[in-house]
Amino acid sequence: MTEPDTREALLRLEPGDEADAEEFDRLARRLRAELGELDVDLRAVPGEAPPGAKAVDPVTMGSLMVAFSAAGGVFPGLVATLREWLGRQAGKHKITMTIDGDTVELERATSAERQQLIDAFVQRHG
Repeated sequence: MTEPDTREALLRLEPGDEADAEEFDRLARRLRAELGELDVDLRAVPGEAPPGAKAVDPVTMGSLMVAFSAAGGVFPGLVATLREWLGRQAGKHKITMTIDGDTVELERATSAERQQLIDAFVQRHG
């Protein structure tokens, strides 16, 4: 994406304490696959290996740079996808999203709490 209205968000998946390196790998791949269905560009961002990891694979480090159009409702769709993905997970995982130095943590909270947080973040960056 090279349009002037393109925005970028850094996403970082933080698995719950119960997730080992293999589970973290599965989670990161599933999240990336689901985000790949959106109208966004994804690229892996090198990061620290999770505890117990034997090899560093940037695809599974849990950090992605997501480029998306500021127009057309892509950002609210991205946030909704992240929220829904977290809601389907059994563990207590968290995703942090950073745009222009502003960070929001999405995790398992009540629907009302998540919605308030997301609405405020979308209003600032949508």
